[in-house]
Amino acid sequence: MKMINKSPIALCVALCCNMPIAFAQSADKEKEDSLELETIMVTAQKRTQNVQEVPISVAALTAKELDVLGSSGMDIRSLSFRIPSLLIESSFGRSFPRFYIRGLGNTDFDLLASQPVSLIYDDVVLENSLIKGYPMFDVQQTEVLRGPQGTLFGRNTPAGIVKIDSVKPSQDFDAHLNFSYGSYNTTDFDAAIGGGITDTLSFRASLLMQDRDDYINNKAPGFEQEDVLGGFDERSGRFQLLWEPNADLNILAKYHFRDADSDARLFRANIIKPGTNELVDDFDFKTIYQDAASRNRQDVDTDGWSLKINYDLGDYTFTSITGYESARMLSVGDIDGGYGASFLPESGPGLIPFPSETGSAMPDHEQYTQEVRLATNELGEWDYQVGFFIFEEEVEIENLSFDTLADGVLNGLSRQFMDTSAWAVFGSVDWEYSDRLTITAGLRYSDDEREWDGELITSPIGLPSFSAEADVDDSQVSWDLSASYKYSDETNIYGRIARGYRAPSIQGRDLLFSGPPSTADSETMVSIETGFKTRTWGNRARINGSVYYYEVSDQQLTAVGGSGNLTSLLNADESVGYGFELDGEAALSESWFATAGLSYNHTEIKQDGLAVDICGAPCTIKDPISSDGRALIDGNPLPQAPEWIANVSLRYTKEVGEGNFFVYTDWAYRSEVNFFLYESVEFRGKGLTEGGLRVGYEWFTENAEYEVALFGRNITNQQKLTGAIDFNNLTGFVNERQFWGVEFISNFF
Repeated sequence: MKMINKSPIALCVALCCNMPIAFAQSADKEKEDSLELETIMVTAQKRTQNVQEVPISVAALTAKELDVLGSSGMDIRSLSFRIPSLLIESSFGRSFPRFYIRGLGNTDFDLLASQPVSLIYDDVVLENSLIKGYPMFDVQQTEVLRGPQGTLFGRNTPAGIVKIDSVKPSQDFDAHLNFSYGSYNTTDFDAAIGGGITDTLSFRASLLMQDRDDYINNKAPGFEQEDVLGGFDERSGRFQLLWEPNADLNILAKYHFRDADSDARLFRANIIKPGTNELVDDFDFKTIYQDAASRNRQDVDTDGWSLKINYDLGDYTFTSITGYESARMLSVGDIDGGYGASFLPESGPGLIPFPSETGSAMPDHEQYTQEVRLATNELGEWDYQVGFFIFEEEVEIENLSFDTLADGVLNGLSRQFMDTSAWAVFGSVDWEYSDRLTITAGLRYSDDEREWDGELITSPIGLPSFSAEADVDDSQVSWDLSASYKYSDETNIYGRIARGYRAPSIQGRDLLFSGPPSTADSETMVSIETGFKTRTWGNRARINGSVYYYEVSDQQLTAVGGSGNLTSLLNADESVGYGFELDGEAALSESWFATAGLSYNHTEIKQDGLAVDICGAPCTIKDPISSDGRALIDGNPLPQAPEWIANVSLRYTKEVGEGNFFVYTDWAYRSEVNFFLYESVEFRGKGLTEGGLRVGYEWFTENAEYEVALFGRNITNQQKLTGAIDFNNLTGFVNERQFWGVEFISNFF
């Protein structure tokens, strides 16, 4: 079917305002119906609901979209700025993602750092940033819930959550086998199989294997080596059993593991032109100049299990979710990013005041969670759910320092131990006031306690050994109130006000260099948002939008680096943010399908006289300077908070033979970002645009479907700064470079 010719502006007006546009009538009604969009079901309120009816700003990515983003061997960071208001970055490598929603996140790279964005994987919260790096494979859907989610999802969710759900076992047989090969001898193998074992027992087994050869050359004088860094070797798996002895009871057991060997983040000394935020003219992604490159490593080993029980009691459903996670890790890197030192005969590239080679280890980590809830089963005018939640975590961390000039001899060691205990009770009620209006209210009481002790064993700068203790605790009430109004059969409008919080934090990383830990009180956030969710054009198009405003009280900020290379926590009196989000998709014709997203996020720190240390490297500070030489950051945006995020995708499909030829392209943009709390010319990332392309053929048989495709990521090969180290020189790191590959996908059923 073909549309009557209409301008893009006219179509945009029709989508946004729900105005009718005249289209040619199809002679074939079945083809017309086939263009209708599938209903997206989400569990944003711990019930299965149509995303168009949920009074929360929610974006969802399907399994197909996730496969496209991850086809180059990428990790969870591939989601970054592919969804409005979401950014994910890391200065730690593939294993330690940091999430930001609506500009709120935490730039701290320490293994004890907390974040205001929570990751929920198969209904289990993953608290430590290390286990948040578990890869996405055999995934059914990913949801991003923007704004405070403190009532149903609890602590450390004032900015929102990222919720990932893997494919679950069923009685129906299905399997897939995917393989891709690409640049730098990268291989990505993803396989899964599942089906019924007996009439009541079913299983699913999933496996991911990712490999890449080292391809980055070290050209530091005296340390020259070809193909020394850049590779990785990852093995992850998941096994699930689902027991359904009757129609009322189902029990799902899951075990998962990850074994990943890769490089720590590659820091590159003096790759920024002084007085600008441009890369130096001779920057080469495949070349580094480091005297500790041979010792760069990152080894991660995680595993865990969960048990979910659902029991239908008629008017109610009882749910129990038990989760256990464990992790071990060692990461070592050349932090100054260069070789030698200014007081030696040779050093570079550029000024290297002193060598810095450090590492972190997590010899032991255990997390236990338990949630129990009781929910009504669509009783009518009133529905509700109540629950209880327990969280326990024990972490041991070692901070390491090495003498680079003595071939990496260990010269600094400190140990930290932290126990976290938290519990909460919560409830939520839905009142169907009329056929058009539903009101939802929720309340949660949370109690948190952290106990920390640490010891300095050996200091690289000669500090005497010592031990220290610290503890923080708090109890908070989170709540939300929302209303969803059915304006028409195609359009819902909603409003929501919510309060969330982040539990108090302890930061002890500076034991090696300065002494006792720093602490931060709980931060609280109140957010107001309103939005619309509409279907139009005979359910061939869908567009959702929201506007919001929030205030964060006692916001936890992390001052990282500076002239003393310290990491300390502080509470800002207030931060504010406001903006909007738009998500849309449309079946333009039988052959064309498009999606688009756009967000604007303004953030601002508000506290007169709030000051932080400035860069130790030569840099151009834009902030006022206090009498003690520190930067005054009142009025600054939050770090890693781009004002604009935009994304668009377009797919063309044409029937050829027994299958379909297709061309797919996707593009994503984020505007400039500050890397630190202070503003400087050099440490500000320029706007970044990344594009993807996929060309292939898919065909179908009675019990299988296949696809072969040529694909590219970052096809324009844009190289921009995505982060920096500021204490030693103009050290930075950049986004992944251009990648090309070929992929074969097979699904059996």
